[in-house]
Amino acid sequence: MFRCRITRLLLFLLLALFLSSGCRQQPAPKPVAPVALEEEPTISLFINKTGERKNIKIEEYLQGVVAAEMDTKWPVNALAAQAILARTFTMENIKSGRVKQLHGTDASTSVEEFQAYDPSKINENVRLAVERTRGEVVTHGGNFVHAWFSACDGGVSATAEEGLAFTKEPTPYIKGGVQDGCLSITEPKNKAWEVRIPVSQVRTAVQKVTGRDPGTIAAASIVKKGPSGRAEQIKIGSETVGGPALRLALGSDKVRSMLLSDVRVAGGELVLSGKGFGHGVGMCQWGARLQAEQGKSPEDIINFYFSGIDIQKQWK
Repeated sequence: MFRCRITRLLLFLLLALFLSSGCRQQPAPKPVAPVALEEEPTISLFINKTGERKNIKIEEYLQGVVAAEMDTKWPVNALAAQAILARTFTMENIKSGRVKQLHGTDASTSVEEFQAYDPSKINENVRLAVERTRGEVVTHGGNFVHAWFSACDGGVSATAEEGLAFTKEPTPYIKGGVQDGCLSITEPKNKAWEVRIPVSQVRTAVQKVTGRDPGTIAAASIVKKGPSGRAEQIKIGSETVGGPALRLALGSDKVRSMLLSDVRVAGGELVLSGKGFGHGVGMCQWGARLQAEQGKSPEDIINFYFSGIDIQKQWK
């Protein structure tokens, strides 16, 4: 009898040990960085103007992107920082397959679908910038980062949540509140601008964004500002609308940024005053130019705007 009790006790202890070890949460596997490739990829490119599809080496393709996205007369290291981000953007988007669903290709020449592309602007500066950073991409936690950039952040950068209302996934690698001194060298129109938009257009834009009619627009004000001072929420008439969404609905060329100093309604128009050009998330192009003029490397420039990242060479 005693021996049976001991046997049953041992079986019980063994069963308990088995169950506890089986239910114990296993540590999550560490993310694996993108595997380096043996040779430079060839990608398929959809030419939106003609409908043509062609295969092109990625580094050759990137020359056309950098030439379209940044002034080709700027310092090579600024252009090279742009090349690193363009290469990262390309690889991340190819991995996601966004354009593949539209055209059956890896990339397209449409800035709305992919990124800007203009091979007619390629010069020696661009060629050197792309070659200097050949194969380099930016990763965080084993994944390609969202390689955001803007023309002029108005002197202070924004987080993805503030500047783009991006909350789909965490982006801890984006530095918010970086003061880069870009206003010291940028164009006058980026230092201070004002736009006037008829309230009829504003009413349509608010309806488009919110699905609700703001009614007669007699007043407007900033409801909430983000850490960098950008307008995250704006009250237009009776409705409150997100700043980034309103900017896109009104036209991002008209409403140059959400780094606003004044919001009001006067003479049947919405009057916005501010500084900067773009969403302010990630690398500021004018800031990159300033740092390049100060002798900073392309990698230094990227690290200035991004945090906790790795810059990896994916191919030779």
